[in-house]
Amino acid sequence: MDVKEKEVKHQKKPEWIRVKLPTGKKYTELRGLVDKYKLNTICTSGSCPNMGECWAEGTATFMILGNICTRSCGFCGVQTGRPGAVDWTEPEKVAQSIKIMNIKHAVITSVDRDDLKDMGSILWAETVNAIRRMNPETTLETLIPDFQGNRRNIDRIVAVAPEVVSHNVETVKRLTRKVRVQAKYDTSLGVLQYLKEQGVRRTKSGIMLGLGETEDEVFETLHDLRKAAVDVVTVGQYLQPSKKHLPVQSFVTPETFKKFEAFALDLGFRHVESGPLVRSSYKAHKHIH
Repeated sequence: MDVKEKEVKHQKKPEWIRVKLPTGKKYTELRGLVDKYKLNTICTSGSCPNMGECWAEGTATFMILGNICTRSCGFCGVQTGRPGAVDWTEPEKVAQSIKIMNIKHAVITSVDRDDLKDMGSILWAETVNAIRRMNPETTLETLIPDFQGNRRNIDRIVAVAPEVVSHNVETVKRLTRKVRVQAKYDTSLGVLQYLKEQGVRRTKSGIMLGLGETEDEVFETLHDLRKAAVDVVTVGQYLQPSKKHLPVQSFVTPETFKKFEAFALDLGFRHVESGPLVRSSYKAHKHIH
């Protein structure tokens, strides 16, 4: 990164990383519903910095297929291990949660389930169908795993036609093995390219900064995503979930995020979110247009 970046060692987070506590009538109302019905949103379990803002706009993110992942990515706070059995009642539970919360735009994501023959793709499709049945006015984004590039599994997502299909490359090519461990950069690009070839109207991906990448590598990654016909890209700051995870190498300045936003827009992305507190589903409701 350029000379403006903050050296992270022994320094507090810069001012621009400080998060305001979520407030407002809509947030308080939804928080009450989540607690009362024990609803499982990534917004709460991941302590997302944008929770209040997204909930006020009627957007929430739900995670399916349990909370134990078969992969051990160096950036992710989700527990790694041997997942439990698939809960086939989960699609109805998620659809009911969306109805109770009166969500206008839902983002669905999941852990990786490399232990399953279908890698969870059947439950993914059933979840989308259940949400459609119970919440016909709700628009959907599916933030999917790579399914190891298996096209039969990806086709199940394409068949249920979410408004947005998203898959994150997370980092630049050079750092992928360290950051994502079991994932491959080219596999992720291939998934995104295939989704577009199969007629998905809006595809999306995201990257985190502050893991040791250079500016040129970020430019290259954005170029690779656009070459794969990705429509929407999010760029945000990596924050270490715990001391066991990869350390933050740099805090990227808001000015640098603006530079990446301008570059991405020049490349032809339909929509770009680039800033320190941007997360994959930030302002997700805007990405369907």
